[in-house]
Amino acid sequence: MKQLHTFDEVLDAQKVFRCLLEAMANPGRRCSIRQQQEKLFGENADILAVAMTLLDAKVPFSALENQALTEQILLLTHAKPVAPEEADYVFVSSANQLPTVMQKAKEGTLENPHSSATIVWKIPGGQLEREVLLSGPGVKGKTAVTVPQEVADAMQQRDAQEYEYPQGIDFIFLLPESELLCIPRLVRMEESGYGLCSSIGR
Repeated sequence: MKQLHTFDEVLDAQKVFRCLLEAMANPGRRCSIRQQQEKLFGENADILAVAMTLLDAKVPFSALENQALTEQILLLTHAKPVAPEEADYVFVSSANQLPTVMQKAKEGTLENPHSSATIVWKIPGGQLEREVLLSGPGVKGKTAVTVPQEVADAMQQRDAQEYEYPQGIDFIFLLPESELLCIPRLVRMEESGYGLCSSIGR
């Protein structure tokens, strides 16, 4: 069978993993996976790069109703597709899916908060951006960062869930310019007061 990608499951996965670690340890910081993403084909190459980095045969995942994406991830990782409420990683491709996913996703327990789910969401291009203030682990005091409007909306929806500390869900956002932006479950957001700005020219 003809190989459809040149993504190295060791070397390239390590580079994506280091990018994820950097973004998760520094909430709001963007980290590029362009070189690794370009070694995969299709409209979901960025999702596949993250999936091939984080998943293996023992890790349950959900791509919701996106059957084509489910089959791609299954083929490349041999991970187990499950219902959203059972998944360690939930891959979201539409903003309309997010409220339901957040209600169903694992939030961990007080004894094992790390058993919560991670939502991986591909943000569409052409979005306005908003300056917000982040606070929590990995953030010095309150730090102003600029994020796509949909990232801010997702964080507001997450806060509305009112998880009991230290429970919650992690976010990995896939941005249009082949970048990652991560928001761990204990990081909180508030408005900076500067409002919206255009993302054109970033």
